Amino acid sequence: MERALLLTVGIKSQENLLSPKDEAKELRELALSTNTHVVDEIICFRESPTPNLYLGKGKIEEIKALVQEKGINAVVFNNDLSGIQQRNIEEIIGIKTIDRTQLILDIFARHAKSPEGRMQVELAQLEYFLPRLTGKGIFLSRLGGGIGTRGPGEQKLEIDRRRIKDKIIKLKGELQDTIERRKTVRKKRKESSIPTVALVGYTSAGKSTLMNALTESSQHVSQHLFTTLDPLSRSFSLSNNQKVVLSDTVGFINNLPPHLIEAFKATLEEVVESDLLLHVLDVSDLTVQEHSKAVGEILEVLGVTEKPIITVLNKIDKLEDVRWAEKYKVDFNTDIAISALHRQNLIDLTRLIEKKFENLFTEVSLLLPLNRMDLVDLIYREGNVRSIEYTPNNIVISATLPSIIASKFSNYRS
Repeated sequence: MERALLLTVGIKSQENLLSPKDEAKELRELALSTNTHVVDEIICFRESPTPNLYLGKGKIEEIKALVQEKGINAVVFNNDLSGIQQRNIEEIIGIKTIDRTQLILDIFARHAKSPEGRMQVELAQLEYFLPRLTGKGIFLSRLGGGIGTRGPGEQKLEIDRRRIKDKIIKLKGELQDTIERRKTVRKKRKESSIPTVALVGYTSAGKSTLMNALTESSQHVSQHLFTTLDPLSRSFSLSNNQKVVLSDTVGFINNLPPHLIEAFKATLEEVVESDLLLHVLDVSDLTVQEHSKAVGEILEVLGVTEKPIITVLNKIDKLEDVRWAEKYKVDFNTDIAISALHRQNLIDLTRLIEKKFENLFTEVSLLLPLNRMDLVDLIYREGNVRSIEYTPNNIVISATLPSIIASKFSNYRS
């Protein structure tokens, strides 16, 4: 098991949503998600990073002494380092140095299961390592185990830049093919008037637990960060019998590097193309306000802030005083506070979803021929039947149908 020193550097000239203390807490959670043994943690401050070492030479020497004293074999920065900074630090302290992006990529590599997920991770890794392939610097694959060693598939220490660029182009093409296939699937959904809902939120907000609760599925749930990497879609029916497709997506995090957002666009297409977003917030987390802002910034990058959004306050079962839920409803301008784990207030949530989709439905009164039981089956399957009566000559049926389905019955209106 990796024995790591975690290092959070607060840069006074840079604005950040989280305090250095909260950033250090998040870094620890990220490291624990890789089964790393955290030996020690340091929080320090600088006016601005130095170009060669990020920190001052004296601080690096202190870290070197601590590493030798405690038998540490990896230093993990909560900041992104340039290739030069990373290489210079490693030469002084004599052990592997991992920055924030590399740590996140390592977690992604562990959790990517589908071919598409693995392609996205490989693309992100290649784009991360490409500018670092200078001289005797950081290579695409390191020897040994532990965090930061999961290279993107190429096993040689020195890899030609051209080969990497060609591989990036190939992966982008394959991911574009995936996006096109998804567009075809989404087009069929829209033709069937099946609304799509995407779960978004900070990592560990409880999106997967909510997905399981609403769709009766059994997606893996963990307290570790980024356990959901591959997109997952499941259908469920609202109380009016309207089918809805619910998609779970990768969790967001503060300062998610822009190139990671770009690499995972195939996954995030479900967010971009959805009809409704459920923004899930963990109200038991003291930094819930900051998490909400971080998610909002990423949604802005994706260009989806104009979409209908329901803010879902989750994990109210963890609040020491349930009255806090009412305060958070005011703070986040929402009417819904739930416990996905205990399935509390989920009916209220589904009613809110129904209300958002009211304009997609039409009430119809129909006279169907007795020999068209196939149409009766379609109405029961796609809509909500209010009444049905079999007469000697016709089937009289009143129902609420998706507007696109209802348009197919224009010849049978009573």
